[in-house]
Amino acid sequence: MCAPPDARQATVWAEFGDMSSEEAVVAIVAGTLREVELRLRSGPVSTGRLIGQVRDARTKRPVNAAAVSLVGRTEMGVTNRQGGFVLSGVPVGVYELSVRHLGYAPLSHPVRVTRGITTEIEVGLVPDPVEMEPLVATTTRSRRLEVKGFYERKYWGELVSGGTFFTSADIERRSPVLISHMIADLSGIRLECGVRRDSCTIINTRGTSGFSPGGCRMRIYLDGVPLGGGGRGNTVDNFVRPVEIAGLEVYRGPASLPAELSGSDSGCGVVAIWTK
Repeated sequence: MCAPPDARQATVWAEFGDMSSEEAVVAIVAGTLREVELRLRSGPVSTGRLIGQVRDARTKRPVNAAAVSLVGRTEMGVTNRQGGFVLSGVPVGVYELSVRHLGYAPLSHPVRVTRGITTEIEVGLVPDPVEMEPLVATTTRSRRLEVKGFYERKYWGELVSGGTFFTSADIERRSPVLISHMIADLSGIRLECGVRRDSCTIINTRGTSGFSPGGCRMRIYLDGVPLGGGGRGNTVDNFVRPVEIAGLEVYRGPASLPAELSGSDSGCGVVAIWTK
C-alpha cells in the first residue's frame, strides 16, 4: 500500500463475494512496516429483504390483498392498495416465490436472497376467472298467508311504503312478550294500558277521532275478523300469542289500506294479524 508522505492514517476495505465488505482504520508511521489483519465482526448479517409490486398483467393496475409467500418458509405478506409488499429478514438462499389472488392464475417464480441486499421484484398476475358453484337461496311461504293475499300486499306495500309487514320469522327474531309491544315499537303508535298493564289498546298518535286529539284506537283484525272495535275487553293480546302468528300487517293511515281491510271504522289505521 502506498500513501502520501504526510499521511497519518489509512482506511482499508476487504470485499467479499456477496458484495458485502469490512473496513479498518490503520495508523501510518513513516519508514515502518505495519501488518493489518481484518476480521469479520461478530454476528454478521445473514439475511436479505424482498420488496416488490403486484400488478394486473393486462391492465397494469395494482392488485390489492394478494398473498405473497416463500415456499417452505413462514414469511408471508399481503399487498397493499398500491400492490406493494415487503418480506424482511429472509435467510440467504434461493426460494420459490408464490403469489396468489382470487380471480388470477397462481404464480410461482424462483428468487435469490442475498446477504444484506434488498431485491426488488415486479409481478404481473394473469386474470383467471374462477368458476364457482351457483348460489341458490330458497324460502318457503305459508300456504295460508298465500291464500289470504298477505304476500301480494307485502310486496306492493313495501314497494310504495304503504304499510309495515312482519312474518313469523321476523317475530321470532324480535321475541316480544306481547305482540302489542312489538307493534308499539313502530313510530306513531303507542299503547294505552290499564293499571295492571296486562290489557293495552293500540293507539295511532297520528290520527284523531272526535274529541281525542292525542290519537285514536286502531282497528284490529284477527284472521280477517274485527275484534270488537279495539276496546280494552277485546285487545289483541287477549286473543293471540306471538308464537301463534304467521303474518302481521300494520297500516297507519286510511290512504294505504287495501280494499279488503278498509271501512268506515278504519280511519285510525288497521292492524291485521294472521295465525299459523
